[in-house]
Amino acid sequence: ARRAQVGTGERSEKIRTYNFPQNRVTDHRIGLTIYRLPDVLDGDLDPFIDELIAQEQAARLQGMQGLP
Repeated sequence: ARRAQVGTGERSEKIRTYNFPQNRVTDHRIGLTIYRLPDVLDGDLDPFIDELIAQEQAARLQGMQGLP
């Protein structure tokens, strides 16, 4: 079970890209790009957390459609 949850570490499985020249951070899991790299490096992950929560809630609601 754990083996299925752990990735291979391949480059294609990366979670985020940090682009310093463009002041950009992209979270590849949720498709969110923001241009506030210093804020993210200081610990401000709220935009990513908020989007992760929103996408999970949307997925749950979609999964509930069609239930009696």
